[in-house]
Amino acid sequence: MAANTSKIYQKTEKYLGEFVYGGIDGCVTTFAVVAGSVGANLNSSIIIILGFANLLADGFAMSIGAYLSAKTEKDNALKHAITENDKTKIEQDFNPIAKGTVTYISFLLIGIFPLLSYVIDFLHPLDKSVFLYSALATGFGFIMVGSLKSYINHKAIWKGITETLVLGLLAALVSYYVGDWIEGLID
Repeated sequence: MAANTSKIYQKTEKYLGEFVYGGIDGCVTTFAVVAGSVGANLNSSIIIILGFANLLADGFAMSIGAYLSAKTEKDNALKHAITENDKTKIEQDFNPIAKGTVTYISFLLIGIFPLLSYVIDFLHPLDKSVFLYSALATGFGFIMVGSLKSYINHKAIWKGITETLVLGLLAALVSYYVGDWIEGLID
């Protein structure tokens, strides 16, 4: 039983980087669309449309990038492999499709957090605090990814959480103020 758990843990560790990368980018970019849209005073239906377009298209583009990057790394390693044993190990260690898939799934799972309050508001109107709920849900997504990353890497969880929250907050502030500034230029 312990040997099976160890193998599962090792496979999880192998794709942790893709999960963290996809999840953080999904949450940051989707929240950036939401924050920029709110800064530009766009209505909720447009925020939902832009948010889901970003979530699905940007996530897919990232998964393609992760796949191509892993495939390039694998092909390069195979080119330099000396023995058949080296080639076999490289074939086992590099799975470009799995890396792309993990990136996309993580992007979608964590990246949907900023949109949840807008979808709920569309189905059952909330109060005027929809953006606040979106920000809190986004923060929760960052906390999940930061704590998972820290847990698996045996690092202080508060450091992983703080790092993801600060970087996400910076991205949100930039997008909000850019949206607000551009809306001011257009009006």
